[in-house]
Amino acid sequence: MRAFYALLPLAVMAAPALAAPADEEVRIPAELTDPAMAATLGKMLGGLTKAMMNMPIGEMQAAVEGRKPNAADKTRTLRDVAGGDPDLDRKVEAQVAQALPRMQAGLEAMSKSLPAMAKAVEEAAEAMEGSLDRATANIPQPGYPKQ
Repeated sequence: MRAFYALLPLAVMAAPALAAPADEEVRIPAELTDPAMAATLGKMLGGLTKAMMNMPIGEMQAAVEGRKPNAADKTRTLRDVAGGDPDLDRKVEAQVAQALPRMQAGLEAMSKSLPAMAKAVEEAAEAMEGSLDRATANIPQPGYPKQ
């Protein structure tokens, strides 16, 4: 699941390729096929996780519980709620390092499937072209006389 969140920005980067005109060949961004991109995303994910673990959440927790935050709530972080494991950073880095090969494989698979996805989106758009007009043809108009 973590790999999904790491690959999500790549799907957004691929959106311009999916929106390419039909007569233009879909070009896959070089970033999608670069193995260094997976390593960069892995480092970003590790840094993001560390930052999130240090995020204060005690006041929000108190609000959800319907009470006023106390002094302890003001210093409580996500790391504290997660159990306060002193090896948490090392464990996260190890998990990210373990996920890198899967991320690289996912990037490769996504880059290979991008042209097929673009073709499927184009075919779906062509199939739906007239259906909106047919679907809205019988909807009463606001200015239509009432009986």
